Amino acid sequence: MNQVEIWQYIALLLVGIVVGFVNVMAGGGSLLTIPIMLFMGVPGPVANGTNRIAIIAQMATAVIAFFKKGYSDFKLSLTLALAALPSAVVGAYAGTQLEGVWFNRLVAVVMLVVMLVMAVKKENETAIQAPPEKPRLLLAHLLMFLIGFYGGFIQIGIGFLFMPVLNKTLGLDLIRVNMHKTFIISVYTTAALIVFAWQVEIFWILGLSLAIGTSIGAWLSAHVQVSKGERVIKIVLNIVLALIIIRLLFFN
Repeated sequence: MNQVEIWQYIALLLVGIVVGFVNVMAGGGSLLTIPIMLFMGVPGPVANGTNRIAIIAQMATAVIAFFKKGYSDFKLSLTLALAALPSAVVGAYAGTQLEGVWFNRLVAVVMLVVMLVMAVKKENETAIQAPPEKPRLLLAHLLMFLIGFYGGFIQIGIGFLFMPVLNKTLGLDLIRVNMHKTFIISVYTTAALIVFAWQVEIFWILGLSLAIGTSIGAWLSAHVQVSKGERVIKIVLNIVLALIIIRLLFFN
């Protein structure tokens, strides 16, 4: 990788604000951050690991912001996080082994799938008011275990997997969905970062620059939590993703 210039740190910080906002509100922010680092010359597994610094920062910031607004259920958040943790560690180790053109191709395929899901997915915002029954809780924890592998492996678009599980399986409203989602991701991503740091080089300064931006965006998103402008964000995001997919698949 060539030496990173100052403007690239600044660019990552600014991009991070948008990414942090979108990640906490819905998901998919890593669809931008990892490809941007790839374009800067960061090797795939290194970009995958470095990105975890920003993820931890933005999710922890959002957890604090939700707590200050009166939204917290740390007992349920913790049990869901612990369910995802073992498979996330295994997934993180697998992620350190994926290199070169195959990493780029996987990123492109994941982005394409997420774009299609975003195009057809309709959020169910009707919450079940009663506490979730035991079978629902067991199913949610099992699904957390399965999703955890993907979160540790590559993370990209993980929010779009968490939201239907927490919203439909547990019947939570979308604010509480994001409340739990941010806590769960912050826990297993901390473990994943340790695995990546053990196996590959982490670009800490680059990750911290991105983390500052994502933390700002996450704080704003946790306070806003409304859908104004979401359609515009998705249109712009899809255009960018389409260009990135073409770049990764045909111009390596």
